[in-house]
Amino acid sequence: MIARLRALATGWTSIVPALAIVLLAFTWGRNLPGAVVGIVTVVLAGAVLAAVHHAEVVAHRVGEPFGSLVLAVAVTIIEVALIVTLMADGGDKGSTLARDTVFAAVMITCNGIVGICLLVASLRHGTAVFNPEGTGAALATVATLATLSLVLPTFTTSKPGPEFSGVQLTFAALSSLVLYGLFVTTQTVRHRDYFLPITRQGEVITADTHAETPTARTAWISLGLLLLALIGVVGLAKGVSPTIESGVEAAGLHHAVVGVIIALLVLLPETIAALRSARRDRVQTSLNLALGSAMASIGLTVPAVALASIWLSGPLVLGLGAVHMVLLALTVVVASLTVVPGRATPLQGGVHLVLFAAYLELAINP
Repeated sequence: MIARLRALATGWTSIVPALAIVLLAFTWGRNLPGAVVGIVTVVLAGAVLAAVHHAEVVAHRVGEPFGSLVLAVAVTIIEVALIVTLMADGGDKGSTLARDTVFAAVMITCNGIVGICLLVASLRHGTAVFNPEGTGAALATVATLATLSLVLPTFTTSKPGPEFSGVQLTFAALSSLVLYGLFVTTQTVRHRDYFLPITRQGEVITADTHAETPTARTAWISLGLLLLALIGVVGLAKGVSPTIESGVEAAGLHHAVVGVIIALLVLLPETIAALRSARRDRVQTSLNLALGSAMASIGLTVPAVALASIWLSGPLVLGLGAVHMVLLALTVVVASLTVVPGRATPLQGGVHLVLFAAYLELAINP
């Protein structure tokens, strides 16, 4: 009976990514009626769960921190494609879409995902333990990327408004790529042990024994299905984005809420995967996913939109407003104080979640 249920689960996670791609092919670029939007939403949710399953298979095969890196980079690359596509179709409203989506990703990952994972792990296991060296390096990289790409444009004077000039945008794009490349090298080659889960005695966990290691063939199949699922997630999210935009406008909300909702949708696989790791007391894996996603979101999105701005008409607004800069600064300070001890209680998780709730409230009611 157990084997039959396992086979059914495996079949389900294999079918849904293909179904999402088929549905995406039939709905791409079309105005969807309400009933179809409902179907798309259900398939979108199934694709998210399938992506999490296959990401965990790949992660278990390649080990940490490679597993977290695979999911974060795969999601971000497809997210960047979604942002560029929406910017091309969005006219003047698309000028702030990259900024809104990237900042939303930073707040979701650094406060939402980090907060819920620390809270769950500390409530379940007493305290949440992680490696402060690796987590601190990731946080420092995220803070630098966010400041260079999202804060400085508000204060530069070469171009009117919160925009970079061409030279400044090129520098920000190259800096983002260099920093992200240096971090990935540090994470996977030079100091890989800084990003591995640790025991409560501070010993590095080099192997995960919660399940049998999948074969190479299974891992490759899961990698392919993971990419299909992620393409389905992001593509279907774009398909429902007109409904989201019309709903946001009908509710009288600020257009930035669209970026928040899109970021929430595309970060669902990482959120679920990070939460599962936290429940297994692998908090370092959760933090690798959260901060790695924030870093990839900035480090890959900014170069992509900088390149796309060559042929996209209209301005590219990257600079944050005063309220969001305050939230970003407070997030960096609080996260630094969370990381330094290498362990966290429910209080730290609650503080991050309150910051995330404040961001959502101010996005809805600026």
